[in-house]
Amino acid sequence: MSEPDKLPATNWPRIARDGIWDNNVVMSQTLALCPLLAVTGTATNGLGLGLATAFVLVLSGLLVAVLRGIITPQVRIPVFVLIIAVLVTLVDLGMNAWMHDLHKVLGLFIPLIVTNCAILGRAESFASRNAPLPAMFDGLMMGLGFTLVLVALGAVREVIGSGTLFANASMLLGESLHWLEVTLIPDYRGFLLMILPPGGFIAMGCLLAGKRLLDRRLAARRQAKVAGGLPAGA
Repeated sequence: MSEPDKLPATNWPRIARDGIWDNNVVMSQTLALCPLLAVTGTATNGLGLGLATAFVLVLSGLLVAVLRGIITPQVRIPVFVLIIAVLVTLVDLGMNAWMHDLHKVLGLFIPLIVTNCAILGRAESFASRNAPLPAMFDGLMMGLGFTLVLVALGAVREVIGSGTLFANASMLLGESLHWLEVTLIPDYRGFLLMILPPGGFIAMGCLLAGKRLLDRRLAARRQAKVAGGLPAGA
């Protein structure tokens, strides 16, 4: 792949907004739904997988951007996959060594980060066409957006299903995060459906519907401002 004559100008706010909201991995692209629904029985599990995925997104974006000038178009996809696989292996080994309890809970879904289409997609569509710093920032924002959805979905399911929030955070993520553990509903007998896979689909559907409604309201508000002679961003 030849080095472009001139890299595109970096719109940092736009990159942040795309990653967190407009082009969110889950809410807009509907990618990575399998690990999303499988591990979000608690907010703690969602936070762990989200941070691991964000780490891979940031470093893969950096490496692809740095190597884009020497990777030929014919082999770019296998090379991108190899880079992602190496990073995921490092994350898997690191979590097994330093976060063993969380590693056991997340299980197979850590190695399956390799198959997350969003990571390969960002490497191909953004990192391979931009400088290292914007590529890293794009990976960070995409990872943050994915993590926020994982934590939000896990929190909804955990609160309704168990009456707790970030249960076992100190055991899975370290004693320093003991303060995250909250019992919101004491003596709550629980609602098993929300912890089981059907509860994940129900909660995910509600979150998607909520985002669609909010996007429509924001779009209608912008149109009303334009019709009234005000700038759309005012």
